[in-house]
Amino acid sequence: MGSHFALDPGGLDALISSLWNLGYHVVGPTLGDGAIVLGDIRTLADLPAGWTDTQQGGEYRLHRRDDGAFFGFAQGPQSWRKFLSPPRALMWRGTRTKDGFSVEDAEGEGPAERYAFLGARSCDLHALESQDLVYGRGMAEPGYVARRTSAFMMAVNCTEPGGTCFCSSMGTGPRADRGFDLALTEVLGPGQHEFLGEVGSPLGASVLATIDAREVDGTEVETAATLVHAAAGRMGRTMAPEGLRELLATNLEHPRWDSVAERCLSCANCTLVCPTCFCSTVEDVNDVTGDHAERWRSWDSCFTADHSYLHGGSIRPSTRARYRQWLTHKLGTWHDQFGMSGCVGCGRCITWCPVGIDLTEEIAAIRDSQGAP
Repeated sequence: MGSHFALDPGGLDALISSLWNLGYHVVGPTLGDGAIVLGDIRTLADLPAGWTDTQQGGEYRLHRRDDGAFFGFAQGPQSWRKFLSPPRALMWRGTRTKDGFSVEDAEGEGPAERYAFLGARSCDLHALESQDLVYGRGMAEPGYVARRTSAFMMAVNCTEPGGTCFCSSMGTGPRADRGFDLALTEVLGPGQHEFLGEVGSPLGASVLATIDAREVDGTEVETAATLVHAAAGRMGRTMAPEGLRELLATNLEHPRWDSVAERCLSCANCTLVCPTCFCSTVEDVNDVTGDHAERWRSWDSCFTADHSYLHGGSIRPSTRARYRQWLTHKLGTWHDQFGMSGCVGCGRCITWCPVGIDLTEEIAAIRDSQGAP
């Protein structure tokens, strides 16, 4: 793969239509509730053309751009995991019969929705690799696997990083280097509005063949690469990933945990917007007759007291303990569990924290106190 092409806005519109005609449910960035959120994309008109955002700790604002860029913004609060592992899902249902109780497995029942993810950024593609290790191996969840394997990934390289982004520090962006079928870079200039693209899979090549795409030369490819490279130098945050596991493991009683606990609300916003988090809880419900029962799985968070509840009480009763668990797992023991970091540098947890707690700031404070580089 790796061949390059170019589309004008009309070509992208045709590509979207082709995906719907091929049976894909196209979702991507849209305007909603004062933010860039993920929703159905049927035509170019559904994309947030001419909008951008500013993001800082606990701050998110949309603004008009002075051009018509379709992807001129950083990550919104939602990630693609909401489509692959829904916030609430039926696991099984049971019905009382004359011979006992009949249970039906509901996970993965029926045909999987075939999604096409338009506008996936590199950090989120890396986050999906982490989700794959959680839901796709060992005791794999059939619903997730079916949706994931049938999904079409149309990435967009980031040229407009936000004030809380640090994917370049984590090696997860801003250029999509894997995990996509097609990848686009939006290029705007005097009299020019195009998408320079790269084919990432045979599936991507076959879908691209359904529309007219222009061939490109090396100069145009270099132009796109320059835009993405410039974005890497405009990240709003940085965090050196080296040695984080050891740093956190040797500072479990650091006074910084008390400091951050004084601000943390245990609201779980950081975990709900995080594209790699996967904590869940189960709930058993029945009807008034007692003849029908269901088990539902819902997203949960390690910031809730009930999440660590065992017989006799919660093993992490304090905000200090819960924040420390979240950060040491995300940046440290995730490596032990999955062989990779649990952070992709998207910055969502910083932006959507009501009190602006910044994990890059917390790590820097612990490093500085140890005289670490």
